[in-house]
Amino acid sequence: MKIKTKLNLGIGLLLFLLILMAFLSVKQIDKLSKASENIIKDNKETIVFSANMLQLLTSYRADEQWFEQFELYLKKQKSNITERGEDELTEKLTEHFQRLHDNPYETQPIQQLEMILFEIVTINLQAIETKNNIASNTAIRSVVLISILSFFSVVIALVLFIKLPSNISNPINELISSIKRIAANDYSQRVNFEGHSELGELATAFNTMATKLNEYDKSNVARLLTEKRINETLINKIPYPIIGFDKHLKIFVVNEEFINISGLHFDELIGKNMLEIATINQLFSQLLIAGGLTVENFKDGDSNAHIHIAHQGKEAYYEKEIQEIVYTTQDENSRNVLGYYIILKNVTRYMELDIAKTNFIATISHELKTPISAIKLGLQLLENEKTGKLNTEQLDLIKSCEDDTNKLLKIISELLNSTQAETGNIQLNILPVDIREVLHFSITSNKVIAQQKGILFDIDLPEQLSDVQADKDKSIWVLSNLISNAIRYSPENSVVKISVMQNNNQLAISVSDFGPGIEPQYQEKVFDRYFRIPGTKQEGTGLGLAICKEFMVAQGGEIMLESRFGEGSTFTITLNMKSVDLSFLTDSVI
Repeated sequence: MKIKTKLNLGIGLLLFLLILMAFLSVKQIDKLSKASENIIKDNKETIVFSANMLQLLTSYRADEQWFEQFELYLKKQKSNITERGEDELTEKLTEHFQRLHDNPYETQPIQQLEMILFEIVTINLQAIETKNNIASNTAIRSVVLISILSFFSVVIALVLFIKLPSNISNPINELISSIKRIAANDYSQRVNFEGHSELGELATAFNTMATKLNEYDKSNVARLLTEKRINETLINKIPYPIIGFDKHLKIFVVNEEFINISGLHFDELIGKNMLEIATINQLFSQLLIAGGLTVENFKDGDSNAHIHIAHQGKEAYYEKEIQEIVYTTQDENSRNVLGYYIILKNVTRYMELDIAKTNFIATISHELKTPISAIKLGLQLLENEKTGKLNTEQLDLIKSCEDDTNKLLKIISELLNSTQAETGNIQLNILPVDIREVLHFSITSNKVIAQQKGILFDIDLPEQLSDVQADKDKSIWVLSNLISNAIRYSPENSVVKISVMQNNNQLAISVSDFGPGIEPQYQEKVFDRYFRIPGTKQEGTGLGLAICKEFMVAQGGEIMLESRFGEGSTFTITLNMKSVDLSFLTDSVI
């Protein structure tokens, strides 16, 4: 039976019962109303007329007015005869009245009239009782009938309430559950709804669809397996180590190159979690540490971090590249990350060349520093009048040579500091340091340059400053370099602002200038080695800020930049006021 037919029958039957119950209720109420009306109207009037006539008989007067009044009530009684036997009594009443009218002084007609009137009253009282019983019985039958109809209506409504919704919703819920399983690639699902309703037709259509999907899925299995083998072959032919894993860090593919450098077997990797393998394998621990350790922030790790392992008795370096496996819906409104591929590029040769370059620069810088220092000393001796008096031209030449020598020494010093940072051989002497001394040395070393440009220092210091845990010489070098840069890029007759602020367990020193500022696209690159802002006319090697960053990181601090193009720049360094754990740095760095 169709759902529409079920609904029509159930609701139609309920509606019919309600209409029938309403009709019968109205009919029975009408009967009660009529019965009550008869009791109240007809019999009451007859009793009233009889009572009035009896009252007249008790005050009988043999005059015409009395007869007229009695005759008036008699006529009303004649027009209101309703009960059986009442008409005969009324006729007798008329006869005796006429007899009394003809013989006014005869007493027997009066007695007869009283008896007849009492009989009429009795008949009407009995009729009232009878009609009252009929009305009561009618009311009882009405209540019983309406109760029976109400009971059947409630029973039918209750059956419809319990059965009909479940009869419709259960197949729909079963269909929804089957659709969800189909969506989860379980194409073996089938539904079977009895009957030939719309749901039966829907079940037939669903089963046909599931069968087609199952056939389609089976037809694609061979093609998918073929594509999988092709992909595995291609990945194995790539000369770079490659590993693929899902968003839960579960490995699903590795190539032969990766197996070779990991030292593990294929069966030990596929289907395993990278976190578990990282506890026993150095390569995986480096991959996760460089990648971010957890699934949520894996991609936020340093995707270009170098992986350093020992492979076949040699040191090997790899550059890590992370590629996301992304699924995008057809409407491109949602982007789901399914997993990641890590590609390791062998950069051992380049790292060896870089190390050789760094060692060469360190060696040549160290070797050049001694003779240049000797040249500077010789120039200072030539300036001394004890060695002989020089003319003005000779003094100018010596002064020019001294300036060039100082520039060479500065460049060589920066190169040496840079090679220390690159090789991780920064020597630190962390002790409590008074920041006022650091500021004093840094400002004093730049005072002459500031005076030449007419630049003043605006220094903002708290009244009380705690000591910081830092390397005094390295901190002076960093702060002096920042002040020198601020003077260099500030216009003449301007101000360089230096402010110190204590926050929690750190102390921040800011150096601000009001120069041209740094364009936004270059702000992240100013701390890179050898980087110089394009178009700048200021001299420099591009190493100063890079070395500043290395020195600050080595001390457990940091350096930050805030700049608005055309308004100036602010460099801020932070130092710790308490001892900090520097165990995250290797012994060679410290």
